[in-house]
Amino acid sequence: MPRKPRFNLVGILQHVIQRGNNREPCLYAEEDYRRYLSDLQELNSWTSTNLIWTSTNLIDISLTNLYAASYNLLIAKDSAMPKPRKAQISLDATSFYHCISRCVRRAFLCGEDTFTGKSFEHRRQWIEDRLLELGSIFAINVCSYAIMSNHYHVVLHINQPQAQSWSVHDVIERWHRLFKGNLLSQRYSNGETLSKAEQNALSDRVEEWRNRLIDISWFMRCANEPVAREANHEDAVTGRFWEGRFKSQALLDEKALAAGMVYVELNPIRAKMADTPEQSDYTSIQQRIKQALKVKRPEAIDQQPDSLFPFVGYSRDAMPDGLPLRLSDYIELVDWSGRILREDKKGAIPSHIPPILQRLDMDARHWLYLTQNFEHPFKHLIGVAFRVRKVCKETGQRWAQGVKQCEKLFSSA
Repeated sequence: MPRKPRFNLVGILQHVIQRGNNREPCLYAEEDYRRYLSDLQELNSWTSTNLIWTSTNLIDISLTNLYAASYNLLIAKDSAMPKPRKAQISLDATSFYHCISRCVRRAFLCGEDTFTGKSFEHRRQWIEDRLLELGSIFAINVCSYAIMSNHYHVVLHINQPQAQSWSVHDVIERWHRLFKGNLLSQRYSNGETLSKAEQNALSDRVEEWRNRLIDISWFMRCANEPVAREANHEDAVTGRFWEGRFKSQALLDEKALAAGMVYVELNPIRAKMADTPEQSDYTSIQQRIKQALKVKRPEAIDQQPDSLFPFVGYSRDAMPDGLPLRLSDYIELVDWSGRILREDKKGAIPSHIPPILQRLDMDARHWLYLTQNFEHPFKHLIGVAFRVRKVCKETGQRWAQGVKQCEKLFSSA
């Protein structure tokens, strides 16, 4: 469960304690302490509305007790502060998002530790199982994923119409698969009769739960928290397992969606953990290929993996709910891109180019760059430049990092 909001009384002194992860030291030399104290004094002199630390706070700074803390710029100018998640996610702009969650300090906590020889491979299975389970509870579909040694990628689709179609019973049943709910929801599930006032109170709470079941932040929270708790128990440690915030990137069009999904699928090949997509463990492409080999009509929606958002073919009238690509074209594109990465062609482009790239109207060289560097050129918005600028205008953002790269990389072939 998330922690309760901090209890804060204006004008009342507060004792604040910050510890290092797993209570490990963060400050080692005298100059570290002096730097920390100097920063506190500077923060106390600030008078802008961006203050998080004020003179009403007391800090425990005794040298023997200060495990102190992840000194990062929590108190920074507005331009450097991370944007709240609600400012990064707009269902009016797109329903597809690429999310990345990393272990704390990018530690090696999920694969096989080459130094100690201890294997944590089973934790990758925990994460995969949890993501697919949540896809069956939330109105959020899992499009692609790759579970690596110290982080994972997942491309998600927010299915708002599905959530709106749920009855009160549906929402409560799904929420109870995650949490206990409250007394009223438990009584409702047990078939007890509720008064009119109780029904109104429950209705308000159900709408809150409905909104949370299409919220990526709640999805990622429910994915990460049980894994962190179990891993800390297994290691007999305390503190964070995951970094505080996951990264999310909005995929604004078909080009960005295809590039983001293929980038995710190729993570094990780029890391030299696998040679081919079908050998890439803990990835969605491996699941899709295995399923396609079992059935007679792999393109059929009902013969694709139930736990993954299906491919439904290219955009057309009366299009069913799913990914706007053909499964066979997608698998060919992943295989083609992975083969070039594996063979290290040094920029050489084979004569055969998958038809899907021609349909997406993308330059092959730009495509191959994106399959290796999708995270870094962009910040939160990815797509053709005019779409990025349009979303910035609609959401009140003055600019978007990476818009010049969008102009270059998503231009016509």
